[in-house]
Amino acid sequence: MDLPPFPGPRGRADVSVRPAVADDAEAIARVQVVTWRTAYREVLPAAVLDGWDDTAAADTWRRSIASPPSPAHRVLVAQERDVTVGLAACAPAEDATGPGLLEIVALAVEPRWGRRGHGSRLLAAVADTARDLSAPGLTMWLATADAVTARFLTGAGWAHDGATRTLDAGDALVPQERWHSWFDE
Repeated sequence: MDLPPFPGPRGRADVSVRPAVADDAEAIARVQVVTWRTAYREVLPAAVLDGWDDTAAADTWRRSIASPPSPAHRVLVAQERDVTVGLAACAPAEDATGPGLLEIVALAVEPRWGRRGHGSRLLAAVADTARDLSAPGLTMWLATADAVTARFLTGAGWAHDGATRTLDAGDALVPQERWHSWFDE
């Protein structure tokens, strides 16, 4: 298999974040399942992770991209070269601490592409999207056990706001904490 050359320490990787298109649906579903199976193996029930339906997931992403429920629903993809390596999705916050907030409902970078700045680029792109929509900030629900993402969000200036909830994931209950980032005025 011929792979594109890896840019060495002095080279510059061809990386970007862009709005998703319907043709990205299969790649988004792949990134999501690979990331979940790696990052959430100890958090989500095996039946949820192993029973993943690739076709159904791709169809759901395709519909979400092609016919978003509102203008504030957005899906973004991170790419390195021509490979989709990450995703972010946002929507109006359902249980926000203030009006007009957007919620990040999905943020994932496939583990083999981690530590290359894709997560930071996705987070910045979602923040730019929120500002374009005049949102005062962002929220995100995070599994309490997800220390890796918690460190990432803390490093990006986010904070846990004290709110908690429990996600029913079939055979398990997953405790979650709400995180937020407010924009400077």
